[in-house]
Amino acid sequence: MTIRIQTDLLIPGKGDPVEAGSVVIEGGAIFYAGPRHSAPKVGDDVIEEVAVLMPGLWDCHAHLFGSPAWNIETAAWLAPATAGARATADLRRYLDGGVTSVREVGGYGVELAGVVAEGSVAGPAIYGAGEVLSTTGGHGDIHSIPLDIYEGVNARGRIVGRLADGPAECVKAVREQLRRNARVIKICASGGVMSEVDHPIHQQFSEEELRAIVEEAARADRVVAAHCHGRPGIMAALKAGVRTIEHGSYLDEEAAELMKDKGAILVSTRFIVEELLGLEEQVPAYAFRKIIALSDTHAQAMKIAVSAGVTMAMGTDIFASGHRYGQASREIRHLVDAGLSPVEAIEAATATAPLTLGLQAPESGRLAQGYDADLIALDFNPIEDVGLWGMPERVTHVWKGGVRVK
Repeated sequence: MTIRIQTDLLIPGKGDPVEAGSVVIEGGAIFYAGPRHSAPKVGDDVIEEVAVLMPGLWDCHAHLFGSPAWNIETAAWLAPATAGARATADLRRYLDGGVTSVREVGGYGVELAGVVAEGSVAGPAIYGAGEVLSTTGGHGDIHSIPLDIYEGVNARGRIVGRLADGPAECVKAVREQLRRNARVIKICASGGVMSEVDHPIHQQFSEEELRAIVEEAARADRVVAAHCHGRPGIMAALKAGVRTIEHGSYLDEEAAELMKDKGAILVSTRFIVEELLGLEEQVPAYAFRKIIALSDTHAQAMKIAVSAGVTMAMGTDIFASGHRYGQASREIRHLVDAGLSPVEAIEAATATAPLTLGLQAPESGRLAQGYDADLIALDFNPIEDVGLWGMPERVTHVWKGGVRVK
């Protein structure tokens, strides 16, 4: 069956928007995308009419914990079946908000990916990391749980940090994630906000450990995503060859230039910073103090990155189950606030996003021949009004693999 979607405005993901556009879909892939007057006639068309058509969005910093609370310790104690059941509802929310692909950097993504692919659960395509690699006492550790108990929780199938110390243990930890078919390796190269005793600026993992992780991942054509707030961790991770810097709260001009030299991508996740600022009563007190301390610096770091020409990709860092998954596109507004144009921010959420997976990247994020037929339609012009991003009701249609799922 051939599907022809005609639109008043076609936003291709990369390149200039096209007025009076058309996309022709065959067999789950895009056969044609461009001006309506040039669209070929292919078979018996099913014709759909929409206002604005563009590629489906990517969330490049996703978590599928199924946690009911804004507290990572809660996720550690959840039964996997409970967490998975909640996560399936979050996957549906993602779709309704226009997100058709996620790079899941810690959670049950590697398990849920196959369930979505087989059609048992509706959701975005998932490219999961498995467990987050962390030093003992690092951001992926839960400091309030005794170490032996924490490692035992991990062994019983809960999704928490995989603690690894020394190059040999780091290599083994990477191989464990590859055994689960992780599509990307996630590490904590600095302290974090939602961990109790570590400092967001402090570097975690030595240079030797970082190189061991990156080299082992590369042998399997996987790239490394590095959680990094502080400049020391950012610089060390970049020198080791990571593909993406997550958050980048204390990124400065020198770090931005190194990102450009290395071809690294910044996934800045302003969504979660703004969200946590309004959740004082729901997050641990230590986490709220940390987010207050780095909020302004994080906003400035995003502006530094944009001004320097660092490649940006959209990510949210949502980690508590609920309606916010449907609002993930709000991150596009934050990218515009940092200095990207509306078209550039859309590119960060579509065409650029798959590049965060390196050689694992699918043909996704663009309205172009041969690309996955993951598309969304909007009832507003996102180039003229970025303030309507984050409202799932403004996403009128969603196609995934050429099948309309909204």
